[in-house]
Amino acid sequence: MRSGILLLVSGPSGSGKSTLCRRLESEGAADFSVSCTTRPPREGEVDGREYHFLDRDEFARRVDAGEFLEHAEVHSNFYGTLRSEVVGRLAAGRDVVMDIDVQGASQVRACQDPVIRTALVDLFVMPPDERELEARLTGRGTDSAEVIALRLRNAIEETSHWPEYSYRLLSTTREEDYTRFKALLVAERLRVSRIQKS
Repeated sequence: MRSGILLLVSGPSGSGKSTLCRRLESEGAADFSVSCTTRPPREGEVDGREYHFLDRDEFARRVDAGEFLEHAEVHSNFYGTLRSEVVGRLAAGRDVVMDIDVQGASQVRACQDPVIRTALVDLFVMPPDERELEARLTGRGTDSAEVIALRLRNAIEETSHWPEYSYRLLSTTREEDYTRFKALLVAERLRVSRIQKS
């Protein structure tokens, strides 16, 4: 038996972090922590799968009730992770992957819950340069030029936070990124401090 790992993954829009997290989940390698958001669903998104979609009043009520492990305002919408999505799984020895922005990551790092502190592994995923980031954001075809410009500005600022993380993954190809991403999780599973002595 070993304790669960909380693999906290941040990076700007277009870095590929969400693809990495979802692939890890689809292979059964970790549970994906579904965040809450006040932004409207995009085409094809399902409540409870991509996000728990909440209105602003419900989100505020849950903040006041202390239900969030972290929460932040990003791109004029609120995002947050419910404690119930994470703590019980970790205590049961299951690994949880979180796709989270730098504001939320800072809040999780500051969390005093011993289960979270023991489980935490944080990784920043970033594209090789601004040109590649812009190409990735434009290539999605889901956002307007104004939204892309805002995301690009925010991404450049967000990228400055990578030294706050324990690990950094400089993105190359999807397959190479995933190989290195999964290798980090495998290595953390071998850490002696995570093994529960009988």
